[in-house]
Order: sequence, then structure tokens, then C-alpha cells
Amino acid sequence: MSFLVLLLAVWIEKFSALRHRVQRDGGWIRELNKLESSERLAGKPWLVLTILVLFPVALLALLLVVLEPVAYGLLALPVHLLVVIYSLGRGDLLGGLGPFRDAWRREDLQAAAHVAKRDLNICADSGEELLDRVQGHLLWEAYQSFFAVIFWYFVLGPVAALAYRLLALAEEHGTNPALVERAAQLRHAFDWVPVRLLAASFALVGNFVAVGRVMLHELLNWNISAAQLINKVGLAAGGIPPAAVGPEGITTLDSLWELLLRAAVLWYAGFALWTVLIH
Repeated sequence: MSFLVLLLAVWIEKFSALRHRVQRDGGWIRELNKLESSERLAGKPWLVLTILVLFPVALLALLLVVLEPVAYGLLALPVHLLVVIYSLGRGDLLGGLGPFRDAWRREDLQAAAHVAKRDLNICADSGEELLDRVQGHLLWEAYQSFFAVIFWYFVLGPVAALAYRLLALAEEHGTNPALVERAAQLRHAFDWVPVRLLAASFALVGNFVAVGRVMLHELLNWNISAAQLINKVGLAAGGIPPAAVGPEGITTLDSLWELLLRAAVLWYAGFALWTVLIH
């Protein structure tokens, strides 16, 4: 069922607006901010995370235990699908990059810096640094929005996928530094395996030798963040040249996107093969 759910999730992502209706975080974020500001819980970030992450995940697990034996698990299928859709990243990654691409192609650095700040929350001191950060943004957002979620769903099911997204929301929207730090630590642990698997995928669909050089030093490095690792590996795999103003810079974004698409196809092929061999 996992592979079927992942196929349906991609179809819905491409051809339906259901994701935008399902991904409503307002109530959860308000509860997060309410608990953070509570005097009783202000110094207990682990308890807040237990309430807001572990409790919903436990409820989901209980619901699945009830539904799985019924009708050969068919009643659980919609739950799986809705959880995966909810757990995918927020926003439209390519759509968000559109205004920046247009400004960069015109070589209008002032407009590019403005839309990068407005749409992507990215600031830089120079045009080259700005493009570097946008490239990193593309790689990181694609990873955390899609690859990490489908990895944990395929390996441990919807419970793990939901836990990953709730930790990401806590890290992004938390106002208590201690809570944000704890959420980031847990998320770092969640990211350790899938980001390295994606790096290996980049080696297979990109520049194998260049990725190998990077991973030789970073494979077992616990301290490097997933964002840093995927940026280094992605640029190496895509053979991305130094940042340049104009159409050449846009070409690097296109190359990275094509690299990500090839990696996604490889992952789905692997999921399909695993499903056939196991079942």
C-alpha cells in the first residue's frame, strides 16, 4: 500500500489543489505559541514537544491500529494518503522561485535581492552570494518537503512522516529558543539517514566522482546539518559552476531541478522494486 499511496500523493500534488486544503497549520501553530507562552511550560520544551508532536502521532498510530484489520486495510488507505499529503512541504517551490528567476535573467540584482527577501526570506551581500543561497534553498526545500517525508513514510509509515513535519513546524514557528533547539536536534536525527541516501542518489544520477569526494569527508560527520550536506553534494553532483549574473545563473537552477527530478525517479524505481520483491 505504501507505494500506491506515494504514487497517489504525487498525482494529487501535480493535478489537484487538495494539498493546499489539507495543509492547514494555523490551529497547531496557535497552540504551539500558547504553550510556549505558558508560565508552567515555559521552561519545559520537551513537555511541549510531547504534547504537540508525540500526542498527535500516538493518536494517529491508535487510529491506524483500529483501521488496518478492517476491510483488508482499505479503510486505512485514505488516512495514509491524507497524512502524507499533510506532511509534504508547504508552498510552491518552483512558483516561489519564479520572480527571482525573472529578475536574475534580466540582470536586475536589486529586484532579485528584493524578491529573494520577500518570497524566500534570503538576504545576501553580493549577487554571487545571493545565487549561492538560492541554490541551497532549492536543494534544501526539495529535500525536506519531499524526499525526507517519502523516505520516512516508506520506511516507518505515516506516523514517522507526521512526526517529521510536526518537528519541522515546531522548529520553524517556535518562539522559545530552547524548544526550537530541541526540535532542531530531533529533526537533525530524522534527517541523518535520508539526506545521505539522497546524496548517494545524486552520485548515481549526477557526477559520481565529485559526490564521492564530498561524502568521503562528510558521510559519518554528525555535526554537519542536512541543509549544508545536501547543498555541498547537490552542487558537486550537478557540476554547478561559480555563480554568475544573467541567464547562466538561471541555468544552474534548472540543472539542480533536473538533478532532483532524476533522483526522485530513482527513488520511486527503488520503492517499486522493493515492493515487488517483498510482496
